[in-house]
Formats: sequence, C-alpha cells, structure tokens
Amino acid sequence: MATGWAGDSAVQDQIDATVKDGIKRAQSRLPQGPTQTHCIDCGAEIPEARRKAVPGVRLCVPCQEKDDRESGTFSGYNRRGSKDSQLR
Repeated sequence: MATGWAGDSAVQDQIDATVKDGIKRAQSRLPQGPTQTHCIDCGAEIPEARRKAVPGVRLCVPCQEKDDRESGTFSGYNRRGSKDSQLR
C-alpha cells in the first residue's frame, strides 16, 4: 500500500479538528455569569422567558442580533491544515 506525506487518517483528523474548533468557538460565545434583568447595551428589560431559556443572558434580542451580525466574520477556513500556513 502506497502512502504519501499524510497518514491514512489525515483528512479525518483535519475534519475532527475543524469540528472541535467550531464547538469551542460556539461554547465560548455562550453567556456566562448571572442572568441580567435588563440589557447591558440598551437598558431594555429582558423578558422572563428569555432569561429562563438562556441562563446568563445579558442582552435583549435586538442587541443580541446586532452583536451576532457584528461578530459573524469567521471565515470557516481551517488554517491548521493549510499548506500556506505551514510555510509562514
């Protein structure tokens, strides 16, 4: 059996690493700490249903949507497996 530079499971290892990175990124964005009754950005009251559904919530829905749009610059490109990243 001929093998190249990468091992037999190199592609799957890269996929697994990308998935793990995505999970860590999503977990790091989850609210932490005490639940707020009022939005820390605009001061609007956060509905009780949202406070129960999202423990540690700090933003009202409109402010959360704005924050999500502004921080949505993730490229989704796995630099770890990129040939270019290994040459730098």
